Amino acid sequence: LKIEPFILRRLKTDVLKELPEKMEGKILVDMTKEQQKIYSVYLQKIKGEIKDTVREKGIDRSQIQILAGLTRLRQISCHPGVFIEGYEGGSGKLQALAEIIDQGLGEEHRFLIFSQFTGVLKMVRKDLEEKGYKPLYLDGSTPMNQRGDLVKTFNGGEVPIFLISLKAGGTGLNLTSADVVIHLDPWWNPAVESQATDRAHRIGQKKMVQVKKLIARGTIEEKIHQIQEQKKEIVDQIVQKGETMLTKLSKEELLDLLEG
Repeated sequence: LKIEPFILRRLKTDVLKELPEKMEGKILVDMTKEQQKIYSVYLQKIKGEIKDTVREKGIDRSQIQILAGLTRLRQISCHPGVFIEGYEGGSGKLQALAEIIDQGLGEEHRFLIFSQFTGVLKMVRKDLEEKGYKPLYLDGSTPMNQRGDLVKTFNGGEVPIFLISLKAGGTGLNLTSADVVIHLDPWWNPAVESQATDRAHRIGQKKMVQVKKLIARGTIEEKIHQIQEQKKEIVDQIVQKGETMLTKLSKEELLDLLEG
């Protein structure tokens, strides 16, 4: 007798017929001139360091440095001020985000804004507070006994903007009063972003949910987004065609992110 594993999957749209539509899209954002200059300098520097490390240690022992370099480039794509003290060159993403929020609030939308980088979220909070908004904020350091109060405040309609770190807000929060979800930076695994989006797109949602992904043009973020789409296609093949193998991000894909 031969036994084979199988996957039984029920899509949310199959179970919840009354769930409103979810509309997803990416928004390509140009970096500021100073931001672009810093990105270019760091890209060349990191490429050189990684090539030297791979030559000396081999690629298997260079994984930590490769990922550290990619993370630095991702941070610059959001805002160089995350690690460059005194940086005043602005951020294309934060400028685009401000425009989206200003327009959305005028149309009575309510926002969930996710980022993997708490430093970026804190900059967004500072910018919004300077404009007179008072966003709610949650990350991994937020005590558990405060999370319920934050959710209650947001769903009560008192505050229209909730800033949440991607991993801290990926599960366990019911935020169906939001109808716009913004991802400030792409994460390798699209399922993590989907879990965060589902804080709004779930039972109890009465409106169509708009999901906007901000991608810095000409950076590794564009390639990360491409990898996300490829992974989604692989999952669809598994569910729909019986394929049995998922691929992880390969070492070649990691190095390719540093190329033009």
